[in-house]
Amino acid sequence: MEDRAFRRALGEFATGVAVVTARGKGGELIGMTMSSFNSVSLDPPLVLFSVDRKARSLPAMLEAKGFAVNILARDQEQISNQFARALSDKWDQVKTSVGHAEAPLISGAMAHFECAPYAIYEGGDHVIFVVRVIKHASRTEAAAPLIFFRGRYRDLIDETEREPTWPLPIHY
Repeated sequence: MEDRAFRRALGEFATGVAVVTARGKGGELIGMTMSSFNSVSLDPPLVLFSVDRKARSLPAMLEAKGFAVNILARDQEQISNQFARALSDKWDQVKTSVGHAEAPLISGAMAHFECAPYAIYEGGDHVIFVVRVIKHASRTEAAAPLIFFRGRYRDLIDETEREPTWPLPIHY
């Protein structure tokens, strides 16, 4: 299977963008942008994200006592870019508060999920983290989500602005 063609096909699935944060054993702040975030279970409340085995912060993530999944809003594209770069000053001008296990909660995020470790799985060139949601919160004012599609950020069209097409085409 050709890697480039596989990545291109995966890019056909539009995703939201999250920054997963934690505090390392030595007190250092950890954060990385990812689109590999998904719900797993309502009972117990579980979500997952995956981290590349080559990520410099993987060892610290594996030792973290808790995580925050920060779902970014459209106006937080710069934050997404900051946390996507290795070895940069990711925390420069990013306002945070403290969540579960001292994981940073990024101010202005659309939602926060404060999580405790639950399970870790092998996933090829990634490690899959399944985490238990301890607490969650959503932004009170309406905001557009930060969407990633075909290798770049996109805007979501507000469906209320379009005329609905009825009946919807349903194929069985």
